[in-house]
Amino acid sequence: MDYLFITLILLLVSFLIATVFRHKFSKLPPTVFPTIPIIGHLYLLKQPLHRTFAKLTAKHGPILLLRFGSRNVLVLSSPSLAEECFTKNDIIFANRPRLLAGKILGYNFTSLGLAPYGDHWRNLRRISAIEVFSSQRMQQFSSIRVDEARLLVKKLVSESSKPVNLHSVFDDLIVNVIMRIISGKRYFDGDSDLEEEGKVLQQIVKDTFLISKASNLGDSLPFLRWLGVKGLEKKLISLQETRNNFFQGLINQLRKVENKKQNLIHVLLHLQDTDPDYYTDEMIKSFVLNLLAAGVDTSSTTMEWAFSLLLNHTQVLKKAQKEIDNHVGKDRFVDESDMANLPYIRCIINETLRMYPAVPLLVPHASSDDCVVGGYHVPGETMLLVNQWAIQRDPNVWSEPERFYPERFERLEGTRDGYKLMPFGSGRRSCPGEGLAIRVMGLAIGLLIQCFDWERVSEEMVDMTEGYGMTMPKAQPLVAKCIPRQITRKLKI
Repeated sequence: MDYLFITLILLLVSFLIATVFRHKFSKLPPTVFPTIPIIGHLYLLKQPLHRTFAKLTAKHGPILLLRFGSRNVLVLSSPSLAEECFTKNDIIFANRPRLLAGKILGYNFTSLGLAPYGDHWRNLRRISAIEVFSSQRMQQFSSIRVDEARLLVKKLVSESSKPVNLHSVFDDLIVNVIMRIISGKRYFDGDSDLEEEGKVLQQIVKDTFLISKASNLGDSLPFLRWLGVKGLEKKLISLQETRNNFFQGLINQLRKVENKKQNLIHVLLHLQDTDPDYYTDEMIKSFVLNLLAAGVDTSSTTMEWAFSLLLNHTQVLKKAQKEIDNHVGKDRFVDESDMANLPYIRCIINETLRMYPAVPLLVPHASSDDCVVGGYHVPGETMLLVNQWAIQRDPNVWSEPERFYPERFERLEGTRDGYKLMPFGSGRRSCPGEGLAIRVMGLAIGLLIQCFDWERVSEEMVDMTEGYGMTMPKAQPLVAKCIPRQITRKLKI
């Protein structure tokens, strides 16, 4: 027994020494000691991951090569290193890691967000650019955004006698906007039958994020799947059946409607008539599910963080309200065309995205080949995680990074500030829905500031604790009081 114990100790020491020398002589990025056999650095992972990685990089530097079981993971927390990945190495990092959730929920890696870089992905990106996010489509969908934002104001007026759950309100808003674009249906605050259907849809979106974010050790430790540890896999398959059935039913309904250019599904069904082998029902479901998953939680969560910050910084709220009163007046409601004259609203959105980025680690990338980052050799098939949360809170990059100060963005056009602020990612795989998200959030936030005075439900500050998840939700949903202003009582919605 003693001999066996000594042998195991010697093997472990030999492995650790070999790992150190391999890093040194292979010019690999710095790592964290020790790298434990089989599990690698999985022992380090604690939620929330963006804070865990921020602590590691604060100690070991802005570039780290970790091992998640059998998988290499490159963690970056520097604007210059991120720029290197999304410019010089952009094509190499244009792939996504092949994870179990992507295989099952992404229709075997064929969805827009998860497909490997190549002809199929380029075609999906082209469809999204033309049929969803082009200037023409943005203008066409403008009436939907305005209608939904004003209906939200009407709803809040009717419910202003009691505290409002803004988490739920924003979620309903975004689902209505995106589903009207996708299918022409609005699910909330209208037809009661459709509202029940909408709740099923919201649960699908919620479960997609909850199950996808679950730690799947089988992705890092394949032998666990060989041993039959398939609990998560069963949940993913069950969820995918629910998603598939819901949207197949929707497609079947809309296929019976003669006019095939009323909404996105009709557009895709029209393309299906010209090329049925490519534009299959499965491809259509994959496409619209990707838009829904990417758009709902990110936008609604950002607006919830924005109002949480505003309620804790009432001077910012008053300044935004004054800007709207001065530029829009009190005889009409804010419209999308006013946004260019309301730069402070954009500053508030940018500062919110800086402090609470919708996807704090961005969506993971994967290298298709060996490359060099920061002077270090990065092997192919390495997962890339850019810790945008850490970059946007780095005191070496930002002045007073923990302070909510929208004025810092007064001279910034758009939502990008080099590679130190890129909440929608960068390079070929950046989020194509940035324009739509900014339009929806800008109009909704502008109208809610114009139409209501907002107060906290108690004298205590709003709890800013982060929950766990890919989109960094609030731990506690935001509940607030809204008092209709004079303009809201004066004008009919």
